[in-house]
Amino acid sequence: MAGDNLAKLVKLMARLRAPDGCPWDRAQDYDSVKGLLLEEAYEVVDTVNARDFDALEDELGDLLFQVVFYSQLAAEEKRFTIDDVVERVHAKLIRRHPHVFGGVRANTAEEALQSWMSVKEKEREAAAGKQSSGPGKAASLLDGIAETLPSTLEAYELGVRAAEAGFDWAKVEDLLDKVEEELHELRSELPVRPAHDVRKVEEEVGDLLFAAANLARYLRSDPESCLRRANQKFTRRFQKLEQEVSKRGKKVRECSAQELDEIWEGIKKE
Repeated sequence: MAGDNLAKLVKLMARLRAPDGCPWDRAQDYDSVKGLLLEEAYEVVDTVNARDFDALEDELGDLLFQVVFYSQLAAEEKRFTIDDVVERVHAKLIRRHPHVFGGVRANTAEEALQSWMSVKEKEREAAAGKQSSGPGKAASLLDGIAETLPSTLEAYELGVRAAEAGFDWAKVEDLLDKVEEELHELRSELPVRPAHDVRKVEEEVGDLLFAAANLARYLRSDPESCLRRANQKFTRRFQKLEQEVSKRGKKVRECSAQELDEIWEGIKKE
C-alpha cells in the first residue's frame, strides 16, 4: 500500500537524521536541500520529455524523498510533519474541485479549469487581505508569484494571471504578430551604437522572450519545457556535428562557417 511505503520512507529519513545516522544527511538544512529539490524536479521533467517511464519511476522517488527530507527538518523543529503536508494538499484539492465535490458541475476541461481558477483567485484575495501591511496597499492579481521561478516560468505565470482577468490576446495570430513586432523593434536597435543603447537592446530581447513565453502558454505548453527540448535538440545535433568534423580530421574551430553550415543542414535532414 502507498501509505505503508510512505511510512517506511519517513521512518528511513528519521533514521538518517538521527544522532547515529548519516553525517551528510545530518549536516543538511533548509537552504542546502533547495538545490537538490530543483535538480530532482528538472530530472523528472527530462524523463517525462523522453517518455522514459523506468527512469520516471526512479526520478519521482528521488523527488518524493526531497519532500520527505523537508518535512523531517520541519518535524524536528516541531513546525509540521509529513502527515500535515498530506492532509493540507488533500484538503486543498477538495476545496479547489467544487465541480467534483461540491454543487458546481463542469462538463469540459475548460469549465473545470475555470472552476479551479475561481477558487484560487478567492484564496489569493483572502491571503492578500491577511498580509496587507496597511491602508493604501491594494491586492494585485500578480501577488504570490515565486521570485525564484525560472524567468520563462515567471513569464508564463504572469500571462496566466493576466489571462484569468481577461487581459490576453484574442487569437494565436495576434500573438504571432506580437512576436514579429518585438523582433522588428529589436532589429531597429541593431547594431548597438553608444554603450547606453545596450540596455535598450536587452529590453527588446526581454520583450521578445516574454512574447515567446506567452506564445507557448497560449498554445497550451510551458516555455520551460519547450526551451529544454530545444536545448536538448541543439545538444544532440551539435555533438553529431563534432563527430562528423572529427571524421574529417578537424576540430570545429578549424572549419569554415560554410562547411559547418553544410554539415549542420545535413544533420537536420537525417
